[in-house]
Amino acid sequence: MWKEIREREFGNLRPNLFSSRISKSRVSSIQLSNYKEIVSAHRGSVNSLQVDLTEGRYLLAGAADATVAVYDIQRATGYEGRGLIAKHNSLFVINKQHEHGHKYAISSAIWYPIDTGLFVTGSYDHHINVWDTNTTQVVMNFKMPGKVYRNAMSSIARSHMLIAAGTEDVQVRLCDIASGAFAHTLSGHRDGVMSLEWSTSSEWVLVTGGCDGAIRFWDIRRAGCFRVLDQSHSQFGRRPPVLLRPTTNKKSSSAGQSSSAKVRVPQRKLATGNTSKSHAIGRISSQVKIAKQRSHPGMLSSHDRSTGHYGVVTGLKVTEDGMYLLSSGSDSRLRLWDIESGCNTLVNFDTTRLQQSKAIQMAVSQDSTLAFVPCMATAKVFDIWSGQTKSTFRGHYENVNCCWYNALDQELYTGANDRQILVWSPYKFISDEVDEWRNGQAAAMDQDNWSD
Repeated sequence: MWKEIREREFGNLRPNLFSSRISKSRVSSIQLSNYKEIVSAHRGSVNSLQVDLTEGRYLLAGAADATVAVYDIQRATGYEGRGLIAKHNSLFVINKQHEHGHKYAISSAIWYPIDTGLFVTGSYDHHINVWDTNTTQVVMNFKMPGKVYRNAMSSIARSHMLIAAGTEDVQVRLCDIASGAFAHTLSGHRDGVMSLEWSTSSEWVLVTGGCDGAIRFWDIRRAGCFRVLDQSHSQFGRRPPVLLRPTTNKKSSSAGQSSSAKVRVPQRKLATGNTSKSHAIGRISSQVKIAKQRSHPGMLSSHDRSTGHYGVVTGLKVTEDGMYLLSSGSDSRLRLWDIESGCNTLVNFDTTRLQQSKAIQMAVSQDSTLAFVPCMATAKVFDIWSGQTKSTFRGHYENVNCCWYNALDQELYTGANDRQILVWSPYKFISDEVDEWRNGQAAAMDQDNWSD
């Protein structure tokens, strides 16, 4: 690391490249934290985890005992072991005894993307609740037709405030926070929808994974899905770099212009009857092309029954650059998809066992090179391009359900059926921990409100 610091001081290394190298080195040294511990307030399996997207400070957790809790992961509530271990207790807990609390297991808990003043929970009691963080009261409620498996909001949306809900019903419902009503439904799956994910490059694109094994892409401004992924439609490796495309396009366009010129010249010399026939054929072919462009590929009979997995699609995760999609299924397979072409990249992930009857929450590093996947009682780190297992995290006693990667501190949070929330972070020396504890004791507590 000192070499990189010297190169940065001399101006030979750009600041953004320096930070990316430091982040990579920290991620490679992640292990069970020896200085941070989250005191779980749950008495059931932890099903969902998310750190807020605005401050990177508050961890939201939903559990099977119908409890939802918020933890401050930046400021500890207490210390143990002579100040070496920071304890993070819950700031507040909402359980069944709450007036508007959920009655059954909470399957998904997410923050409002642009403010920590709201968070959303989905439960097996067929309800989606929107909560005010300051008052811990329900400000909006949506009644769903079945168990809520997953709900999500777009992190880049600026034109809508929609909650996409996947339930045991075949339709995906979009709940509008602004109006308190359902915006519309997305029909196409033949079974319940267990996983869904918003695109990180377009606020209008939604990806859903159903119990029928299909992975569908939706443009919420249009009716019907525009793509269904097919596991047999594949390409090997990454797509070509963007800078190489204009040269190939110019060659193809020049070739196309020369060929079209050669074809057009003899048509001018033909008789009027032949020209009329050629014009008629050209009109028909153009109409066919327009019809093909207007039709949805996902609605064609040849593509409508395509599947991304043999069985239930249990998890979806879009990379930060919005170019690739990682999916998991009850067939214990991980697949990496090129979103632009819709092809399976054929990355051969190491053999692993995945949960078959429950949705899992995966995570991807900020540079989209590592994938954190719950694999039964462990959480494995895969190289996203080679499929090799970089490391295996063992610390939970039962099956791991969810992973969340915090890019701010290069930390990983995992929740499992053993009711615990574990922190996996880069290694720290004891001297650094003592200094941080002393500074934390001397610093004044932050009294800022949830939302500015």
